[in-house]
Amino acid sequence: MSIVRNTTLSPTHELLTDLLTAEKAPCISLYQATHRQHPDNEQDPIRFRNLIKEIEASLQLKYPSSKTNDFLEPFHSLANNKEFWEHALDGLAILANSECFQIMKLKQTVRNLVVVADTFHTKPLRRYLQTVNRYQVLGLSLNKIMLFEGNHHMLDEIELVSEVPLTMTQALGEELTEPHQTVASYGGVGGSSTPMRHGHGGKKEELDIDARKFFMAVDRAITKYYSKPSGLPLILASLPEHQHLFHQISQNPFLLKECINYNPDFLPQKELHILSWKLLEPQYLRRIETLTETFKYAHSKGEGSDDLEQVAKAAIAGRINVLLVEEDRLIPGKINKTTGHIEFCELSNPEIDDLLDDLADIVSNLGGEVLVISSDQMPATTGLAAIYRF
Repeated sequence: MSIVRNTTLSPTHELLTDLLTAEKAPCISLYQATHRQHPDNEQDPIRFRNLIKEIEASLQLKYPSSKTNDFLEPFHSLANNKEFWEHALDGLAILANSECFQIMKLKQTVRNLVVVADTFHTKPLRRYLQTVNRYQVLGLSLNKIMLFEGNHHMLDEIELVSEVPLTMTQALGEELTEPHQTVASYGGVGGSSTPMRHGHGGKKEELDIDARKFFMAVDRAITKYYSKPSGLPLILASLPEHQHLFHQISQNPFLLKECINYNPDFLPQKELHILSWKLLEPQYLRRIETLTETFKYAHSKGEGSDDLEQVAKAAIAGRINVLLVEEDRLIPGKINKTTGHIEFCELSNPEIDDLLDDLADIVSNLGGEVLVISSDQMPATTGLAAIYRF
């Protein structure tokens, strides 16, 4: 057996699509909550080894010891990699079969879970990747550019690619208006500042021209390398005078009208997270509320269902437009890909995955929208809710 030891990657929709095409069973999916800081991260390798034991127990139900040991070898190797565990984030996902060993560090916690099946278990990754509660924040000043990505749990700074200009000088180079005045904005994290100008013969008009050019360069780069690939809403965090200019020149379709009125240079990241999620949360709740009401109406008209058997048949027929699945609900079983018939089994069986996860894969592959949400947001008690196309 040849294991391809991939480097650690960040989850993407493209990667998720590739993983869904995996056909070499067994497909091993491991999810684990991890920790960034000492001493909390000391227990992470121990918990990881316990999850390996669960994988082993499942594999031994079908495969001989020699095969099982081959599958487990890269897991044991990672368990002994001290440097890896010292640089963990909030969660870990590993998807492995005879052709790949894909490691993904996650910037939010996940439930500890092991699934050995004919396909990969991807529901936690769907939850992680869906844009309904994720967003980006652009910290903008004349001195520095920063980009963050977050959700209701966290906010992390993104290391920008070299194509994104970080300063006005880097963006404009020889096009910088001369004589140019360097501006330093003094003042706290509030919405006002006193510009201190240095240099000789500089004019406000010249500074405005440079600022416009700088913001245009930033807007183009952020749109191309971050907003369009991710599809995430973008919040601008800057002083009010910069907000107006940036919105005036921006061509980014993901830029929100609502802004954070603080100088990002002086705003602690924790406070930035609180302010950004406070701005995004109403939109997130409206989206969930709209889907809930749409489902209830569709269900009353026979154009939706929360019955597992009915939804499975509709999924196979390609009739589902939107599927809501419960984040932490597991219903072990197998779906007949021809008839939609359901067979309930034990999750420890190395050929069995979660039915909700399998349904999500089917609906997604046939062009439907899948959202993974918490139990308190679900409009049904069965773990799923489907809105039909017709």
